[in-house]
Amino acid sequence: MIVPIIVIAVWQLAATMGWANPQMLPSPLAVAERWLAYLLPVQPYSAEQGSWLAWAVSGELIVDALGSLYRVALGFAIGAALALPLGLLMGASPLVYAWFNPLLQLLRPIPPIAYIPLSILWFGLGNAPAVFLIVLGAFFPVLMNTIAGVRQVDGIYLRAARNLGASGSTLFIRVILPAAVPYILSGVRIGIGTAFIVVIVSEMIAVNNGLGFRILEAREYFWSDKIMAGMITIGLLGLAIDSAVNKLNNYLLRWHRGLEN
Repeated sequence: MIVPIIVIAVWQLAATMGWANPQMLPSPLAVAERWLAYLLPVQPYSAEQGSWLAWAVSGELIVDALGSLYRVALGFAIGAALALPLGLLMGASPLVYAWFNPLLQLLRPIPPIAYIPLSILWFGLGNAPAVFLIVLGAFFPVLMNTIAGVRQVDGIYLRAARNLGASGSTLFIRVILPAAVPYILSGVRIGIGTAFIVVIVSEMIAVNNGLGFRILEAREYFWSDKIMAGMITIGLLGLAIDSAVNKLNNYLLRWHRGLEN
């Protein structure tokens, strides 16, 4: 926490001394005030509105964050569900790899953002084009890491399993798949990060809520403090998601790191 504290202190000092235009670079205190206003419900609580919990989570920030997280979760789930079986097949079968690799290598360099016009033409506005773009963003990192994990299994393990009489299915399930898990989880981590980047861009184009939409709205009114509040929220959510995925990786890979009893 030392480095972030130093950065915030220097930032506040620059704002206090007037070294920066507050419209261009608002102070940390101004951003914190806007972030709190963005978080809290707009209207005071009234029993006629329903439960207190529903009122407490009705602030713009919570609604936007939940909307963005929903799109990330749905798009990543679809992208990973498509990438995992295809990656396992391409990694395990040279024939499948030869059939699909040219097409995938043609599509992989195209960034998901380039599909925005087509996604709007195909799906209109709303969640559908945003989820489509997130699927594209998550698909290729998971796919390529899965292929690499399967294809880079140590040949010693494969020969040892065959010498012990392992069948093809047993070899795949008990040897190849566990050996590929570290690569797959690395792809999952990268894919989630990419999905979170894509959702912000897609929300600026195709939907009317979410963190990306709110940042674009703040830009239209030149609310630089709200822009930065939204950016900080994105960073905090990204940090939380990455930390959770990292802990999950560490737990699932205890055997790989020699930590399992």
